[in-house]
Amino acid sequence: MNTKVIKRNGKEVNFDKQRIVRAIEKAMKYGSGIYIYQVAVDVANEIQQECEDKSLDKISIFTIEDKVFNKLIAHGQNDTARSYEAYKAIRTYQRENNTTDDNIMSLVERTNESVIKENSNKDAILNSTQRDLLAGEISKDIAMRKLIPAHLVQAHKTAAIHIHDMDYILQPMTNCCLINVGDMFENGTVINKKQIKKPRSFQVACTVLTQIIAQVASNQYGGQSVDLRHLAQFLPISYEKYYKSIVEDIKDEAVAKKIAEKLTRKELQSGIQTIQYQVNTLLTTNGQAPFVTMFMNIKEGMQYEKEMAMIIEEVLNQRIEGIENAVGIKITPSFPKLVYVINESTKKGGKYYYLTQLAAECTAKRMYPDYISEKKMSQIYEGNTFSPMGCRSFLPAWKNENGEYQFEGRLNIGVQTINLPQIAILANKDKNLFYNILEERLQLIKEMGLLRYNLLKNQPSDVSPIHWQYGAIARLEQGEKIGKLFLDGYATISVGYIGLHETVYAMLEESITTNKGHQFALDILNFMKSRADKWKEETRLAFTLYGTPSESTAGRLCEIDIENFGSIEGVTDKGYYTNSYHVTPSEEIDAFSKLRKEAEFQSISTGGCISYIEIPNMTNNLEAIETVIDFMYNNITYAEFNTKSDYCQVCGYDGEIIVNDDLDWECPQCHNKDMQKMNVVRRTCGYLGENFWSKGRTKDIKDRVMHL
Repeated sequence: MNTKVIKRNGKEVNFDKQRIVRAIEKAMKYGSGIYIYQVAVDVANEIQQECEDKSLDKISIFTIEDKVFNKLIAHGQNDTARSYEAYKAIRTYQRENNTTDDNIMSLVERTNESVIKENSNKDAILNSTQRDLLAGEISKDIAMRKLIPAHLVQAHKTAAIHIHDMDYILQPMTNCCLINVGDMFENGTVINKKQIKKPRSFQVACTVLTQIIAQVASNQYGGQSVDLRHLAQFLPISYEKYYKSIVEDIKDEAVAKKIAEKLTRKELQSGIQTIQYQVNTLLTTNGQAPFVTMFMNIKEGMQYEKEMAMIIEEVLNQRIEGIENAVGIKITPSFPKLVYVINESTKKGGKYYYLTQLAAECTAKRMYPDYISEKKMSQIYEGNTFSPMGCRSFLPAWKNENGEYQFEGRLNIGVQTINLPQIAILANKDKNLFYNILEERLQLIKEMGLLRYNLLKNQPSDVSPIHWQYGAIARLEQGEKIGKLFLDGYATISVGYIGLHETVYAMLEESITTNKGHQFALDILNFMKSRADKWKEETRLAFTLYGTPSESTAGRLCEIDIENFGSIEGVTDKGYYTNSYHVTPSEEIDAFSKLRKEAEFQSISTGGCISYIEIPNMTNNLEAIETVIDFMYNNITYAEFNTKSDYCQVCGYDGEIIVNDDLDWECPQCHNKDMQKMNVVRRTCGYLGENFWSKGRTKDIKDRVMHL
């Protein structure tokens, strides 16, 4: 055959039917999910035969593409034809140079709701946030055109997968981490090229901690966590300074001790207030307050046990008090997120149960803290109890060169999520087909994870000295490559998933709460986890199964599927997909049954998980919250309570501000709908959010039913 193909740039090449086969295969694998090799071969042969029959000397690439599309339709492969068209569009887009004008202008004009409400902790009206969002749109565009292969971009755009934080892929930034605060306090650190030595008082330690948090937040895009036990050592130092100074003057040791204790308590209050105010008023280079979690774990016999109890008590008391908003009303701050460990010392009957009771009071009023069960967590993570990285990402157990388990100073380098409901829609109740498509889609997730690693591994430590040189993660030399820190389980790559409930319903027409539905859900998670574990052996990279906290993803993926497959009862009709493995928000189920069911999913989703229950105002029924906390200790690793914490600035109403049928937030008392004149705090996806939410997440919030 002598037919020449005229390419887009005008060059001529020999006709090669295998190029047609490969293009159709990509559309099948990365788009429709329905892979039939023979169809690709037949279409290519038919086009070749037509060229031969007509003795064509030349044919344009555009004519070939039109023929491929029409023949796929003729072969009954409508979904593949649509995917083929989408792939062509993406390749055209990747050849373009100026592709961001519309997105940029819609951001400046504040009409781009998908970006403005993508993150409920970013106030998109602020100039500082606008700069971050504008930079993000440009970075995202370059990443999709220059860094990410076309088939992965297509998979993202067609909602087969979701590539998270695409606006940061262009830069050598990582996701979330557990800051090695102990090392930074003990050995010092460097901030803005200024050396910070070990603090010599509690107040200074709190100030240094907030500076570390700010620096870390500005050089990564995900959350961070700090263990408050590292602050405890500084309370005795402050006490001794006060005592020595006072006893020199009054010579009465008993009186000097009493005064020193009072001054130390005052410094404790001031230090914790510093952290709370700083974290809530700082704006990082990401255009938001730092996503920081404070981990509170006290046990009998631990070092600085007394001081740790004092710190936890003060943190909880200040959170109960709240922070004044612009009009002087005490409201619930979103950060720091608080995580409280239930163990033998803090459960009912334990020495520190009074702290758990205080935590219950705090939860009833401010939604935090969230709760980790040492009993259940230690069963899953080789006897260890430790903080999530930010919201819900958990590290696998890992031992350092001394044979000691280490969690602080470790990190996650990125998340990519698989759209499970779309696979179920394509499979149309055929389990074999479901798992075949799932296998193909998981390969996309793996490929994207490897791409993140390859983009980061050769970066020098100089890109973020606070992380790589001065102790937050490591103490590498200048210019030393950071890639070795990602290997052999030290860091993780997240294999995210969304919509397990809708997936089970699409396949079985049953909820994940039924015996049959629950078992199928477990089978799906075990299948995905087995692949992640296999990849770890193959690549030395710790791929971990992660329940995606889909803030905006829940709506985005569902909306795309509605466009392609229509409204499907129980699957796409809500306008959003349910978070990770959660029972869908509208299903009537009691708190204990929900937590018990979801606990089994947590034991598989070890790279990231959190469960919640929705509760009414329970400030006058704290015993009920304590009962649930006790249940959590015995049944589930990580869980939280959702309640309402709102205020209308127009009429002073402080009950629940509702979502009306138009998806507008509305005060039920005065019917104020001006979001600038109300304070609404809701659980978004593990964190609290207060800048309102995407359309899909707002529908989720509206649908939530009470579990207690």
